[in-house]
Amino acid sequence: MRQASKDSAKQRKQAVALRYQAGVTDAPTVIAKGKGYIAENILKSAKENKIPIQEDPSLVEVLGKLDLNQQIPPELYQVVAEILAFVYRLDREGRRP
Repeated sequence: MRQASKDSAKQRKQAVALRYQAGVTDAPTVIAKGKGYIAENILKSAKENKIPIQEDPSLVEVLGKLDLNQQIPPELYQVVAEILAFVYRLDREGRRP
């Protein structure tokens, strides 16, 4: 039974929300993060506000280790820049969720 609870804990949904304000901050900042119920609320809020959602479990795991209001470290700039480019492209094409 103990193993089952560990496996279900690993299956829990995780989410991290980033904010980037060009000219205001040097890098994207973690503004929300959580697992389970909190992750579901983060995703629900993003959908309600038509904020694009990018699924990348490995990146979420790394970003989840950062503190709230912490800017992402330089070693994550490239991967996060690719995600931001994807979001900006959706905006330009008017294809936000």
